[in-house]
Amino acid sequence: MAEVRVENLVKTFGEVIAVDEVTLTFEDGEMTVLVGPSGCGKTTLLRSIAGLEDVSGGSIYIGGREINRMPPWDRNTAMVFQSYALYPHMTAFNNVAFPLRARRVERSGIRDRVKRVGESLGIGDLLHRKPRELSGGQMQRVALGRAIVRKPEVFLMDEPLSNLDAKLRVQMRAELKRLQKDLGITTVYVTHDQAEAMTMADKLVVMRAGRIQQVGGPEEVYLHPANVFVAGFIGSPPMNFIHCSYDPEASTLNAHAFSWPLPSRFEGAFEQERLDEVVLGIRPEDLIVNLDPEPGETLAEVYVTEPMGKETLLTLELGATMVKAVAPPQIDLNIGDMVGVVFEDDVVRLFDPETEKAIPSS
Repeated sequence: MAEVRVENLVKTFGEVIAVDEVTLTFEDGEMTVLVGPSGCGKTTLLRSIAGLEDVSGGSIYIGGREINRMPPWDRNTAMVFQSYALYPHMTAFNNVAFPLRARRVERSGIRDRVKRVGESLGIGDLLHRKPRELSGGQMQRVALGRAIVRKPEVFLMDEPLSNLDAKLRVQMRAELKRLQKDLGITTVYVTHDQAEAMTMADKLVVMRAGRIQQVGGPEEVYLHPANVFVAGFIGSPPMNFIHCSYDPEASTLNAHAFSWPLPSRFEGAFEQERLDEVVLGIRPEDLIVNLDPEPGETLAEVYVTEPMGKETLLTLELGATMVKAVAPPQIDLNIGDMVGVVFEDDVVRLFDPETEKAIPSS
């Protein structure tokens, strides 16, 4: 097993900077998930580690060895692609065995290792089939088996579950997470699906426009986003944002629809920065909907309701801002109803509207 480290990594395509001065450590034995929208540089970073892209600057290390100039086959990494990349004319057995044959492993050793890997992935009885005779989940297991059988130092996975249907994707990500823990192999996993990233990651790396926005555990990134982008990208439904002005005399945050006392934990930051405007962030599950508003309570109009079985997703017109709220499944509301909205001080996040960075709290 090995730690992977990139230092000041740059990759350009002409005048386009795909990866911009990225420095990051992928801890030995952990699953690090790179997440972000299309074009953020996550796949380019993965391909640079694999040796499929020549870097424009910086260094890449695996197990303390600089590998910038090593060809892909000497880096002792194994990559799993979105498209599975199986050889259609070969059986599942031969697909899994291919990297061993390329390294001229003895035939008896190949047979034993492929059989063990097939059994561990639940495809032991499918190894005689060709890819066209397998389902999407079975083909993904074959692709994983081909990576595992080599006993690499590092797994590199480029959206390996995105071609599966929703139910199978949930099942496979649980199996993949368990497999990675059992093997203890350092894994770099790329996805644009933030729910997949949250559930699978030991460490989450949120990227945008070739740069790292935040690194941390999934819960840390969710509860304490570093900026507006991270707050809006991580979480489903995403965080609500309400632009407010700050009244230092009354120590309140004022928007079109409400006035809210500034939470005491932000007072020091406001005194130091002298902010006049602020972006208030509140997650939909933290926005409490009151069917019988009390006098003076902030009111919102129901714009649409979306029953989802275990809960109901509400879109509310709060003054000039649309916000999302998560309500119990049995809630009885119609479009146009007026409801009260309440949120607790400790769940509020505040952001500087100019820098979009989170305002620190004490």
